[in-house]
Amino acid sequence: MSLRVVVVYPELLGTYGDGGNGRVLVHRARWRGIDAELLEAPADRRLPAGDLYCLGGGEDGPQLQAAESLRDDGTLAAAAAAGTPVLAVCAGYQIVGRSFPAADGRPLEGVGLLDVTTVKAPAPRAVGEILAEPLAQALAGLPTLTGFENHGGHTRLGPGVDPLARVVAGVGNGDGTEGAVAGRVVGTYLHGPVLARNPALADVLLGWASGAALAPLDDTEEEALREERLAAARRGRRAAAFRRRVEAWRR
Repeated sequence: MSLRVVVVYPELLGTYGDGGNGRVLVHRARWRGIDAELLEAPADRRLPAGDLYCLGGGEDGPQLQAAESLRDDGTLAAAAAAGTPVLAVCAGYQIVGRSFPAADGRPLEGVGLLDVTTVKAPAPRAVGEILAEPLAQALAGLPTLTGFENHGGHTRLGPGVDPLARVVAGVGNGDGTEGAVAGRVVGTYLHGPVLARNPALADVLLGWASGAALAPLDDTEEEALREERLAAARRGRRAAAFRRRVEAWRR
């Protein structure tokens, strides 16, 4: 068995270290004896064939460039339609939807892998730790998801997708849900990188890509990181609740 993990346009969609998701996938495959290759695919070349694609976060200009290049190229859309897993984070999540906002709020055309639309959020930018409980049936059994969000959009889900998770702390899509799943396309606002913080999600994607049952790994160190970030998010949630009570009392 051999897997090719493609990190899409790292020079455009690599602002928040999300390229680390590709490295997590390759290492977790190799630790199981699966031959895996990590390929970083620049925007000035045709997107290569892959068994799993990863898109990360980026700023407004590069995000628009990435969306245009992916639509013109067509490889990602064809791969997703054929059942190839895709993980899209933050800006990547927005551009694989139907539309996403320009810096001035105008809607821009996405790649259309997910039936979601993103608009500019009226509230302050969502920045901070986020916790979310998985909801999508395809990801049943996953533990609480942890990540760091940094975005200014609200994402609306159409009837063709399921929310990835229910927000416990943070903002996510802006309606109490976080991310979206349709088929084997997963969109999320979780940075971290998300797969380093949530190895069980990495294994779901690897299972989809390999078509095989995966042997368990010793995730003692990974679980220690998870517990640290879960605790930090819970402390932040309690502090925010306290501030709201103080502000209400002052009014």
